[in-house]
Amino acid sequence: MTIRVLLADDQALLRSAFRVLVDSEPDMEVVGEASDGAEAVRLAKEERADVVLMDIRMPGTDGLAATRLISADPALAHVRVVILTTFEVDDYVVQSLRAGASGFLGKGSEPEELLSAIRVAAGGEALLSPAATKGLIARFLAQPEADDKDREGDRSARLDALTGREREVLVQVAAGLSNDEIAERLAVSPLTVKTHVNRAMAKLGARDRAQLVVTAYESGLVRPRAD
Repeated sequence: MTIRVLLADDQALLRSAFRVLVDSEPDMEVVGEASDGAEAVRLAKEERADVVLMDIRMPGTDGLAATRLISADPALAHVRVVILTTFEVDDYVVQSLRAGASGFLGKGSEPEELLSAIRVAAGGEALLSPAATKGLIARFLAQPEADDKDREGDRSARLDALTGREREVLVQVAAGLSNDEIAERLAVSPLTVKTHVNRAMAKLGARDRAQLVVTAYESGLVRPRAD
């Protein structure tokens, strides 16, 4: 199956470079280009995009607002948003993950990293390495949102629906581990882990693994280490 990719960046030169790279792969194609968030949302629906490479800072409707609109639209439930950022983790990236992005990628990444990120996102995985997750959580704690207390209580209540094993798997997902890594750590099969992940996503109303990570930390199930 060909992965349909939408490019959203206000710099035409970057979009052109990304297009050449993506179109050079046999399993993906660029189906549209947007110079602002509003156009990205419209094209995501019109062109039936699978993955949107979204610049966070654009004029008018920025990448954060566009990500919220895409995540809130049931007709775009299949669309995965990958945030393109100059820095690995900043306030906008954290907000975008809360808004529904599947992960983020630095604009200085190698071409193979970008192509891999598209495939990972299209497969429903999260672009959150253990190192990135640690930085992400530091931001969550340093700059909590005004409604974080209410949010934490709501998410904590939803965690009650999870089984003990599902909670255990969720903790490992929040650490940035893959299904294979979790399976090895818990001495179960990768298929069993995938089943637990899918059930946890359904019970928590999470779009993908990135949203499981957000839920795990915002609910207090996982706490950052002091170091």
